[in-house]
Amino acid sequence: MSSLISINNPIIRIKAVKQLTGVGSSTLYYHVSKGLYPKPIKLGEKMSGWLTSEVLAIQAARVAGQSDDEIKALVQRLSIERTQVTV
Repeated sequence: MSSLISINNPIIRIKAVKQLTGVGSSTLYYHVSKGLYPKPIKLGEKMSGWLTSEVLAIQAARVAGQSDDEIKALVQRLSIERTQVTV
């Protein structure tokens, strides 16, 4: 199993993401639309969330002062890693 999916890397819902990032839902989804945040993972018809590791990686990039272009590249890498998960 990939290290992306583990008990140490839970999928967290938007309420927790907002608490961790300090941004509101509209800003979060705006960042998703601009490629500055990964797309949420669908958990059900009306439910989605993000991998904790992805949220923390983007927070670390922001704290480090990375540019929007660098963060977009990070989001692309994270999205590619999602497609390489094996079960």
